[in-house]
Amino acid sequence: MPIATKLRYASISELSIDPKNPRLGTEIIEKELDQDSLLRQMRDWELEELAVSFLESGFWPQEALLVVEEKLYGEAKLRKVVVEGNRRLAALKYLQLALDGEPVTPKWEEIVGKKKIREELFKEVPYLVADARKEISAYLGFRHVSGIKEWDPPEKAAFIAKMIDEQKLTYEQVMRRIGSKTEPVRRNYISYRILLQMKEHDDQIDLSRVEERFSVLFLSLRTRGVQKYLHVDIEAPPSKAKRPVPKDRLDALVHFARWLFGYQDIEPIVSDSRQIDHFDKALSNDGARGYLERTKEPHLEVAYRMAGGEEWETYEELEAAATHLRSVLGVIHLHRKSSRIQQSVEKVARAAFELVRGYPDMRANLLEEQIQEDRKPLPRK
Repeated sequence: MPIATKLRYASISELSIDPKNPRLGTEIIEKELDQDSLLRQMRDWELEELAVSFLESGFWPQEALLVVEEKLYGEAKLRKVVVEGNRRLAALKYLQLALDGEPVTPKWEEIVGKKKIREELFKEVPYLVADARKEISAYLGFRHVSGIKEWDPPEKAAFIAKMIDEQKLTYEQVMRRIGSKTEPVRRNYISYRILLQMKEHDDQIDLSRVEERFSVLFLSLRTRGVQKYLHVDIEAPPSKAKRPVPKDRLDALVHFARWLFGYQDIEPIVSDSRQIDHFDKALSNDGARGYLERTKEPHLEVAYRMAGGEEWETYEELEAAATHLRSVLGVIHLHRKSSRIQQSVEKVARAAFELVRGYPDMRANLLEEQIQEDRKPLPRK
């Protein structure tokens, strides 16, 4: 029986916060903090709104916690560990502290006020038991990775990586369980494994910034420039993606991390995910890439220009303009008497004259072509 359907009830003192909760982040999970320390870590998780809801409406059975019974901290006795619903449990624990005269902030003191609080709120918390964590993983994946209460990007990636590494699932199996697509599942996994590789260089990489801007790492791995620079095989199966960046490219990984996330007092050169395409263009060019690697505080736009980025943008703009004009030529004869059309044609003509002024030979050729065209006899009516 994966997850029981019969509700059970326990007091908050019998329920333990999950020290492996993906929302805590990799660094906190690895510290294996005790329950009081975990509760402090969750202080800023917007628990107050949950507490107000509990006081007004009680704890809805529909929001029952999901629990596994397992050992924590090397203890012999099994604990009831909350795998899903840690925010709800933390809100109850902070509410209990405030009720006992130990509010952590004035806001909690205000929430409790002089309200009469029913004791069953803390003594009869509804929960459902699962045989093991893996039985809950599909539900968690749908709820927090693809569903209505999404985790932040690094939490999603950590959860996906855990399913793959601990349950030996393929990308396709994870995709089916959480209702996602194979490509983002694969890229989330590889992104998270790269994050773990970055931890080996935490004296040179600011990991807190990496986790804060994890979505930038995730998005960057779509580009050929980044894949080629780090020698990452984005199509690699889990068995070959444990260490996505080869050993001989770890120095490049340090450069990459600093460019995307900054280091100490140096800001990242990619300040917005919309600049990923410019970054890709720079990494794909030998000269621009060399500039980035040699310069202590490089600028992305300088590298982008070195890589011919502005030239490419100008070319695309001109091609788009030419395409639009060609589409207009087929119907413009129907509106020759329109004053608005005439004004627009004049604007386009003046802009075209300005364009060719910088190309004397082209201008001369075009004028000659026009003269020859004008000399052709008109067709007989």
